[in-house]
Amino acid sequence: MRRRRLGRTGLVVSEICLGTMTFGNQADEATSLAILDRAFDAGVDFIDVAEVYPVPPERHWAGRSEEIVGKWLRSKPRDAVIVATKVAGPGGGWFVTPVRENKGTLDRHHIRRAVEGSLRRLGTDYIDLYQTHWPDRDLPWEETLEALTRLVEEGKVRYVGCSNETAYGLTKSLWVSDREGFVRYETIQNNFSLLHRRFEDELAEVCRREKVSLLAYSPLAGGVLSGKYCGGQWPSGARFTLYRAYNDRSQAMTRRFVNERTLAAAERFATVAREAGMAPATLAIAWVLSRDFVGSAIIGATRPDQLEPTLAAADCTLPADVLQACDRISREIPYPMG
Repeated sequence: MRRRRLGRTGLVVSEICLGTMTFGNQADEATSLAILDRAFDAGVDFIDVAEVYPVPPERHWAGRSEEIVGKWLRSKPRDAVIVATKVAGPGGGWFVTPVRENKGTLDRHHIRRAVEGSLRRLGTDYIDLYQTHWPDRDLPWEETLEALTRLVEEGKVRYVGCSNETAYGLTKSLWVSDREGFVRYETIQNNFSLLHRRFEDELAEVCRREKVSLLAYSPLAGGVLSGKYCGGQWPSGARFTLYRAYNDRSQAMTRRFVNERTLAAAERFATVAREAGMAPATLAIAWVLSRDFVGSAIIGATRPDQLEPTLAAADCTLPADVLQACDRISREIPYPMG
């Protein structure tokens, strides 16, 4: 398993990160622990959690993913695992529930409450990478960044990152950090895949110039690039099969990920993968890892065996002709996720 440095930090992590959004919901505790073991045995030492996980959350579920990861961490040397988690912030609107009342802001009070809760659930005295899950547009950057700076100074957090941020938001935050002497966002966790390449429009340039690493989430586009939804299939227990019945927001997200254009593109990418002698999921992850601004690709699973094609992307270098074929499809079916 190759390793990459995140931003300008001292964190050198596996180029594949294990996401835990399913832990405690789609994957029960025993299954989640087995997934963690399989990934760790394969060389994955980077785990991503969030205070609102699992998703979709209910009040009695929120924070459960951190608890499961915390139980697993107790069996490992703490320094052997890089743990990333997130403070929710405004929440993007579609699954804002849960760990804390009135949590829809990134002010110093709520950040402090959030980090203490995460530390308790994870059973650790520090978090390697603490991320803002969604930006808070109604609050000055100074307050959020100052609160995060204090956590770093106290040793509760080593480094900080952001998620679901824009090019303007990331650039503005870096300017404020530089001006005020605050810690800066060393990573950005955004949606990036063969079906969603908008990150390359502007954010990739910011990351390259400012040495910020992308932690790519949904590199399989929620499983669409694995081929599981092709041919009109809605597998039992799959993410978007569940989301179709959850609420209006999750149904809208389902339509964004699973639609005529995404399925058509996924079938073409699958053909490229098969001709190259690999699984579609392997191609999708390896393509994300081929981008120079990516620090790690976040993969997920509901069963240990689902990890095999994604783990196979580790140490995989795609030939030039395969990369060119992927680019051709992207040009012919631009932005299938809208």
